[in-house]
Amino acid sequence: MARRTQRSPEAERYRRLYKTAAWMKARLAQLARQPLCERCRRRGIVRAATVVNHRVPHKGDWSLFIDPENHESACAPCHDGEIQSAERLGYSKSLAPDGTPTDPAHPWNAD
Repeated sequence: MARRTQRSPEAERYRRLYKTAAWMKARLAQLARQPLCERCRRRGIVRAATVVNHRVPHKGDWSLFIDPENHESACAPCHDGEIQSAERLGYSKSLAPDGTPTDPAHPWNAD
């Protein structure tokens, strides 16, 4: 049985970029430069990064896709959870220690 994809038709079009030699080289360079999950580190957790996230979603834009300044080392739980959730929703659901949302775009922060 074929696995169903959850990607949008737009995402399916640029999926091929992840198979290029340039991306594989950029990915390895990022993980060598920062082998720990950057989001976990900010919370005081030490966890190996296995995914290179694009800070600004590239949506097929090659310059954003390959730009090392747009790369962030992440663990799979952060990437597949909070990062993808924020991309889908348009805001992060991350909370400050006092329980308030940290993202100014969060609906709780609306006037």
